[in-house]
Amino acid sequence: MEQTLSDEFLTTILRRTKRIAVVGVSMNPVRPSYYVARYLGLKGYTVLPVNPGHAGERLFGQRVHAALSEIEGGVDMVDIFRRSEHVPPIVDEALACFANLQTIWMQIGVTSPEAAERARARGVDVVMNRCPKIEYQRLFGELRMGGFATGVISSKL
Repeated sequence: MEQTLSDEFLTTILRRTKRIAVVGVSMNPVRPSYYVARYLGLKGYTVLPVNPGHAGERLFGQRVHAALSEIEGGVDMVDIFRRSEHVPPIVDEALACFANLQTIWMQIGVTSPEAAERARARGVDVVMNRCPKIEYQRLFGELRMGGFATGVISSKL
């Protein structure tokens, strides 16, 4: 099931979000979950890492949580870096733990239509099979032709 999401919808999500729980974050700097979480932190989001295998360790200045239920103060978004078959219980836990949750975001290759429907029924926005880092770069002018962030400001195409 392919989602059709407007740029306005994605921009609204990225602008309103302040606290992001990243489920399945890796401690390995070459893993996508690590560098996406790091990037989001550098963009001013508070990133709360969730990985039971590294619970109690520190990543990006935050304690790694074993589960969403350990996070105090709520989150605006849950970003899921787990295989699709693991998504339903994560979404159920997020809905149970965070009364003011605004967004469930499933990374590239991750989908769960049934979990998405449960979240939407609670008024939570859902994004599947996309990356917030890529969408942020695309929507806020950090990507150039070919998808590369060159770091060079130029008037040439």
